[in-house]
Amino acid sequence: MSSNADTIGESLIWPDPQLTRIPFRLYDDPRVFALEQQRLFQGPTWNYLCLENEVPQPGDYVTTFVGEMPVVVARGDDGELYGFENRCAHRGALICLEDRGHARDFQCVYHAWTYDLQGNLKAVAFQNGVDGKGGMPKTFRLDEHGPRKLRIASFSGLVFGSLDDDVPDLDEYLGDEIASRIERVLGRPLQVLGRFTQSLPNNWKLYVENVKDSYHASLLHLFFTTFRINRLNQRGGVIVSEAGGHHVSWSAIDRSANADVPYSDQKLRSDSASYRLADPGLLEGVDEYGDGVTLQILSVFPNLVVQQIQNCLAVRQVLPKGVARTELKWTYVGYADDDERMREMRLQQANLVGPAGYVSMEDGAVGNFVQRGIAGSREADAIVEMGGDGVQTQETRATEVSVRGFWKAYRSYLEI
Repeated sequence: MSSNADTIGESLIWPDPQLTRIPFRLYDDPRVFALEQQRLFQGPTWNYLCLENEVPQPGDYVTTFVGEMPVVVARGDDGELYGFENRCAHRGALICLEDRGHARDFQCVYHAWTYDLQGNLKAVAFQNGVDGKGGMPKTFRLDEHGPRKLRIASFSGLVFGSLDDDVPDLDEYLGDEIASRIERVLGRPLQVLGRFTQSLPNNWKLYVENVKDSYHASLLHLFFTTFRINRLNQRGGVIVSEAGGHHVSWSAIDRSANADVPYSDQKLRSDSASYRLADPGLLEGVDEYGDGVTLQILSVFPNLVVQQIQNCLAVRQVLPKGVARTELKWTYVGYADDDERMREMRLQQANLVGPAGYVSMEDGAVGNFVQRGIAGSREADAIVEMGGDGVQTQETRATEVSVRGFWKAYRSYLEI
């Protein structure tokens, strides 16, 4: 007999095996959302959880998520990192209520069941009853009860977790090319400069698509084009992992007059002569990596984005909160050995991104434009043909190749 998940998967007939058509119903069907939790987030994937330097000492912890599932990541007394479901085995309450902190153990506030830093149940209040009455049965064993445990792995300061015993090792999952691009930005000791959470009124996949869609960047984002930070005719390209799920989009600023021609010819929003910045220092940057690359956006399937925009570095975590609601966790970082001038530059450039960023505030709105736009057309499909129908690395950003790569990986995990 088929399971409910199998039935849902079988009903999702894909219109185009070449991935150039994406069914709009995938963005607003609660059954699809439930299938994603089971087969994707809790399946054989590595979910980004936190930074290693957020849990540096034994007893340090953060709370986070794998898909919708709440999770605790803690540094044990042995110095190792552990992850477990943030759900008391007794009645299902959260074990840990704080975002981050330091603890010797975790005690559920509801009935005081106590767990160690590895997520093992260590004590049950009044297990033996009171005055010889009540209590748990004599057959009750602490080691038979507890939250689900995660496999934990780290790479370049990033902590990942998986609930699947068959997930490939993290190095294999990332692949050499994506790993080297992560190390390019995060391969030095980091310092957290700030954090915030952005609420997005759209399905999580719309934000991930937006991150992977290098084609929209200089069309939607007036600031990018006006101040020549990112134009499609600048040097750049898109790298797509073999399985399709991970990507890198990169570019280098070109301030020559020729950079204007493709935009002015098509009457696109690019009239820099009409706009000035009161503080042009916002646009000043330093070539930290010696390769001239001024923008690198990297994603790891399913929920991680690593950002370098000029000298503004950030890690973004994409968290599905419902069919049409997503949380985006931003963590701005610098290097531990940054001097004061560099730290100030990073913080100043942080004004480019985020909910009110000069560049990326549009990203927080456009996903909802799509969510609202498809409401009456659930049987229609999105068109994803820019740059062809393949998922191979390309030496252009006028392409939707990494969007198709996402859907290639997505279909594989959901088995649809």
